[in-house]
Amino acid sequence: MAKITWAGQSCFQISLAASKDGASDIVIDPFDEKIGLKMPGFNADILLVSHSHADHNNIKGIKGKPFVIEGPGEYEKNGVFVQGIDSFHDDVDGKEHGRNTMFVIEAEDMRICHLGDLGQKQLTDDQLEKIGHVDILMIPVGGKHTISSSEALKLIGQIEPKIVIPMHYGLPKLKIDLEGVEAFLKAMGKKETPVQDKLTIKASALPKESDMEIVILQP
Repeated sequence: MAKITWAGQSCFQISLAASKDGASDIVIDPFDEKIGLKMPGFNADILLVSHSHADHNNIKGIKGKPFVIEGPGEYEKNGVFVQGIDSFHDDVDGKEHGRNTMFVIEAEDMRICHLGDLGQKQLTDDQLEKIGHVDILMIPVGGKHTISSSEALKLIGQIEPKIVIPMHYGLPKLKIDLEGVEAFLKAMGKKETPVQDKLTIKASALPKESDMEIVILQP
């Protein structure tokens, strides 16, 4: 079973149930509080950083002594497999904002994909092959610095996940100007979607691809 908590921007904690390899807490893209949001006191055994911008790489803000992954490659820790996949923070081959690492996490018989600050309007065949099938997708939707809500819709069509968690969008206290999640929900044809404090899910409870769910988390 995995428990997914969102802190705002692209920062998540994924807490995995205990196994023969031990329990694991994974934190992704912790932010500097200068952006206006409060960073929770997350503990991490594994820490993933998609790129070096201050709203994604506050390693010192995380408790514990995590195994830090900051780029492409294949990694394994505590029975958790992580693949970092190279990508761009913009749609001009990184000329404006540089590179970005997408992450695929395999644990608890599930595949979780976090796209980081992806700016590409579409994924390449090579990237899609590396991503593979996805149970839970965390995707930026706020535009301006990443893909927009309409572009996110196209990428979701490429990846075909079972659950979509939007991230990196406008929030009341956030000092970075981003679109709100409403534009994404409209693009997806959703009028109202309940907000959850966290998502607790196990593989046997995942929806079928044809019944894809959107989960909105409260930071």
